[in-house]
Amino acid sequence: MPSHRTAAVISIGDELVLGQTLDTNTRWLASRLTDLGVRVVEHATVEDDAQRLAALFARLSAEVDLLLTTGGLGPTADDLTRTALAAFLNERLVTDEASLAEIRAWFEGRGRAMPETNSVQALRPESARSLTNPNGTAPGLLATDPRGVLIACMPGPPHEMKPMFEASVLPEIRPPDDRTIVTRVLHTFGYGESEVASRLGELMARTASPSVGTTASTGVVSVRIRHEGEGSCEDAELAVERMAETVRDKLGVAVFAEGSRTLEEMIVGVLRERRDTLAVVESCTGGMLGQTLTMVPGASDVFVGGWITYSNEQKTKLVGVSKETLEAHGAVSRQCCHEMAAGGLERSDADHCLAITGVAGPGGGTDEKPVGMVWIGLASRGMKPDIRCFRFKGPRDIVRLWSARTAMAMLRLRMINTTMKLLGEDADAR
Repeated sequence: MPSHRTAAVISIGDELVLGQTLDTNTRWLASRLTDLGVRVVEHATVEDDAQRLAALFARLSAEVDLLLTTGGLGPTADDLTRTALAAFLNERLVTDEASLAEIRAWFEGRGRAMPETNSVQALRPESARSLTNPNGTAPGLLATDPRGVLIACMPGPPHEMKPMFEASVLPEIRPPDDRTIVTRVLHTFGYGESEVASRLGELMARTASPSVGTTASTGVVSVRIRHEGEGSCEDAELAVERMAETVRDKLGVAVFAEGSRTLEEMIVGVLRERRDTLAVVESCTGGMLGQTLTMVPGASDVFVGGWITYSNEQKTKLVGVSKETLEAHGAVSRQCCHEMAAGGLERSDADHCLAITGVAGPGGGTDEKPVGMVWIGLASRGMKPDIRCFRFKGPRDIVRLWSARTAMAMLRLRMINTTMKLLGEDADAR
């Protein structure tokens, strides 16, 4: 059987085309295919239009060996993937009795009868095969066109799509056995993307092998390393590992994690290893730092909680910031941030306390304390407080997110017993 060397991914839905919903499925599927050694050559997003989708099937199936779609398998009139696939294959739709029984059982398991409108979800083109969906009512579809292109249609919700891909689509994919693809991603924080590129230098040349590229997202700059070519997987992995070591040498302590691990996951993991605990005192971030940390499973082992001291009165009442400090220096100041961190540490009985106070905008800034000015403080038992000023650029949500991530980066540096100037830091602020 010929292998699947190239692939395209189609995301289906008006809400995606209009920008009302973020498409995360395509990214996930492209990553999984790349890991398998299948080269993804195109991503396409199409509205709920059967004729347009059928035309897209026709165009892409002439160019690739594997075609994956997500969305358009629901029970409503605008769910047209089944219809478009049948039109492309020039086949009629038939009812898959096994799928219909599964849909009925899904509703009965929740104490209600299946609405008749859901019976449309059991339809499939004659030559297609229905794929079981234990997490929803939309069966997937698997078909092969006359050219031999494998077409897999999966539901849009990620919690339905991902298990279906792993259980029913992945076993059907035949990766090429004459091409090896190995990838590695290193995540950094503290340098801007241009600084990372400058430090990597010629490693980012388009002719370099393995290839090296960067992607920036609110302070986190990810370095992508990729080997694609002939040769054994062992040789490719060795080449990628050597390149990763070179990248680590050039970027130093800015590299905080690898793969899919996030900054907050790394923080929770290191705190757990040290058996340390953390508290937070937040003003302009309004609980974002605490929320980010508690999204990590097991965060309760290390995160004791904290305070959202949005008003001056709450800063004084909850964590003991003195009224004299607020009157003399204001809430956005080194002195206030210091007292927030120290007060939170004392009242929480934690090992570390992070405090954030600043002007997130778009209003509230002054010449002396402009929008984007944020003070972040770290108090740790038996150590000198680390109080820093930052000047972040961007709208309110970016300033708040950048502040939360920078606070975590400061804690990470302390826990690995090192330091560095972080992006946006104003070392001359008083």
